Amino acid sequence: MPNHVKKGDVVIVTKGASKGVVGEVLRIEADSDRVVVKGANIRTFHLKRTQTRPQGTILKQEAPLHRSNVSPAVDGKASRVRFPTKADGSKVRVAVKGGKQLSVLHGPRKTVKSAKSA
Repeated sequence: MPNHVKKGDVVIVTKGASKGVVGEVLRIEADSDRVVVKGANIRTFHLKRTQTRPQGTILKQEAPLHRSNVSPAVDGKASRVRFPTKADGSKVRVAVKGGKQLSVLHGPRKTVKSAKSA
């Protein structure tokens, strides 16, 4: 199944504690179907004191969300994504709401020359 979000996309979180947060996709973890969204699903880590960190520290960092819990934001609202193939053979990502083209997955396909049967 193709990914409906890519790195750099502006998405809106549709489920969970961060529901409604709009942010940019920072990273995609393909093996676990998860995405990291800037400003969403913030987790707090308490780090112990070390020689390099004599005070210790509290680190706030974005944790991954499942990709089914985010949708591309089009005009400030969540939208589903379709993957139509154009007449020239190129495949694109298109938002269902508004029909806005999000990206091109691959360019036009090369035509295969027919072999002569002589």
